[in-house]
Amino acid sequence: MKAFIKEIQGWLNHRLLQLIWKRWKQPKTRYTRLRLYGIDHDDAIKTAHSRKGYWRLLRSEIKHRELTNEKLIKWELKDLTQLYELRYLRD
Repeated sequence: MKAFIKEIQGWLNHRLLQLIWKRWKQPKTRYTRLRLYGIDHDDAIKTAHSRKGYWRLLRSEIKHRELTNEKLIKWELKDLTQLYELRYLRD
């Protein structure tokens, strides 16, 4: 069950990041947000103006550096693995 939850959590995080990226519709907004998250100028320009699809673009290294699972948790999005461990793996 734990492996299944980890797999689902990975897919959900990817989907949430896709929705966040879609909200940043204009390249200018994307560039500004990427810079706020600490991505250097050249990488931010390349990513913001990329013509790749949302799902494919989120597999890039830059997106993994920018929007990590810790940031999703900081934004108060639930982590299924932690919820599962709290509920079923108590000693």
